[in-house]
Amino acid sequence: MDFEIDQVKFDERGLVPSIIQDAQTREVLTLAYMNRESLQRALETNETWFWSRSRNELWHKGETSGNTQLIVDIKIDCDGDALVVLVSPAGPACHTGARSCFADDEATFSLSQTLDQLYGLILDRQRERPANSYTTYLFDQGLDKILKKVGEEATETVVAAKNESQKELVGEASDLFYHLLVLLVARNISLDQIREELVARHKAGEKQ
Repeated sequence: MDFEIDQVKFDERGLVPSIIQDAQTREVLTLAYMNRESLQRALETNETWFWSRSRNELWHKGETSGNTQLIVDIKIDCDGDALVVLVSPAGPACHTGARSCFADDEATFSLSQTLDQLYGLILDRQRERPANSYTTYLFDQGLDKILKKVGEEATETVVAAKNESQKELVGEASDLFYHLLVLLVARNISLDQIREELVARHKAGEKQ
């Protein structure tokens, strides 16, 4: 983690707003505040620590509930006065029991969040290889099998697009998305790399 406390510009109360975000799904979990001491403890323990403005004291997320947040990365904004803390949560982030303070458990994920979640699940399957899993079967068969399935699903998507049924096209496109994610995991390519490439192309297009 390439992060230094001295980069942070704390406000007149000695605090910095910190957006806590799920590192896998990129869902915003909560907004909290850190002071220098809580940020230092977070860096030392690799778990989130905050400053409670209402209780006027430090608090360790999950200390009593067990719903800790393992820090994956910390990013600082261009002005140095706000943080994004990417975490792997061990449970709900909100005191109400909801996974996020900004949405209830019935909230629908965006496409980006859904793909992130599915990518993470596929990555787990690659590592753990549980029995009776189709994803495990693909990884066990190897890259050539995965490539063959991507090709087959791409062809089926094209055929479905020629027909009138939107439901069929949605199903085939979903199959293609899944197998493409398996291919990316197999080749050790992250969704962030794809995002960065798309953003770069978008910016290049704006300049043309």
